[in-house]
Amino acid sequence: MVNVKIDLTKTAGKIKRMNAVNNGPTYPNVRKSYTSFDDYAALHIPYARNHDASFFNGYGGEHTVDVHRIFKNFDADENDPASYIFEPTDIYVKHTYEAGTKVFYRLGASIEHEYKYGTRVPNDFAKWARICENIIRHYNEGWADGFEYGIEYWEIWNEPELGTGTSNRACWQGTNDEFIDFYCVVAKHLKSCFPNLKIGGPAFCSSKMDLQVRIDFLDRVARENIPLDFFSYHWYGNDIEKLANCIKIAREELDKRALTETETILNEWNYVRGWQGDDWKYTLRAEKGLKGASFIAAAMSVAQALPLDMFMYYDARPCAMNGIFAHETYEPLKGYYSFVMFDNLVKLGKYAECEYKNGDVYTCAATDGKNGAVMLTYYNEDDDSEAKTVELEIQGNRKKSKAEVYILDKDNNLQLIGEQYFATEKFSLIFNMEIHSSIMVKLISLD
Repeated sequence: MVNVKIDLTKTAGKIKRMNAVNNGPTYPNVRKSYTSFDDYAALHIPYARNHDASFFNGYGGEHTVDVHRIFKNFDADENDPASYIFEPTDIYVKHTYEAGTKVFYRLGASIEHEYKYGTRVPNDFAKWARICENIIRHYNEGWADGFEYGIEYWEIWNEPELGTGTSNRACWQGTNDEFIDFYCVVAKHLKSCFPNLKIGGPAFCSSKMDLQVRIDFLDRVARENIPLDFFSYHWYGNDIEKLANCIKIAREELDKRALTETETILNEWNYVRGWQGDDWKYTLRAEKGLKGASFIAAAMSVAQALPLDMFMYYDARPCAMNGIFAHETYEPLKGYYSFVMFDNLVKLGKYAECEYKNGDVYTCAATDGKNGAVMLTYYNEDDDSEAKTVELEIQGNRKKSKAEVYILDKDNNLQLIGEQYFATEKFSLIFNMEIHSSIMVKLISLD
């Protein structure tokens, strides 16, 4: 039996932004087809990073978000509003805000696996920075018939070290030193223009410091006091403990360079068994099913417990790696309900401390001082794992309360499966959990 203990009187700050995502909702197209808008809005997603938005025509396609797509001709006058194509991105940003989600804006280019264009090294770093300045002014200060959204997070580039050498990279076609120089020029300029905004990046492939470029980047930032309001990085895999280690390393590397005020943001993550062949096929199926949903719940539980400021799932965009909404119909998948569970914790506000891992059962809990909720999921890589008996022991509950139990499994999408009433501050619930199933317990005060 697995024993999970929760004490609702012991809290550790607010539930954090572990339910952020990449990309916004879909919107009805010319055929008035199904849209994810209402279901997306119902999740109360705090932030949507707009990386790779240009791959989806429903967001505006080839004219959307990326700097080289908005500013098509690099030789044009960057101070002339006529040099910019803002309209498709305007619509995309508008729909995201209408869904109740703030935009986390990635300045740079979408990934390019084949032909390279947007990921080429800009021939004038200072001009590229001024172009970004005007993009920010358009969305925050009304420049060029723009808006006043107050977009706070502006990320410089994406995965500059992905690939090998300088000719087989997917996101940056120059050298590592060139990239670091580029970041320094852009970050200093943007921070000088917008001291109250959060300027950071560079969305490294992971926080592991086994590549020299990551060491050199953080050393240069610390040594020259280069703006880095947030340090962003990515992680994909199937081992939750490796994810936990990645999160710890990122914080440690910043702290040992006295970058203690720099936020850590893991802004791409998902279940991945492998990136090629049969492993990749398996990955795509798993992400969209119950296993992917369990992985989401487990990862959120770990991220909440560890020193991380924001966690952004990849991807809510209609694509192969979207485990929240079906690729073509946009209907909710199993992973959607993991976000529903976490939203219930967010609404309560305070994180109730717990051991996030008990064997293969991962846990996250919250309270508002009166009511509470607990999210449990049974995750590991072995699809043939036997069912486990889990005892959930609750302490610090109101003397009179009701416990509602909801289940997410192959047959149920958070259906209510039971209610129990208690007249004591301490009690236990026992569940039989199949592999990759999740349980949500809502504790409702009757005092």
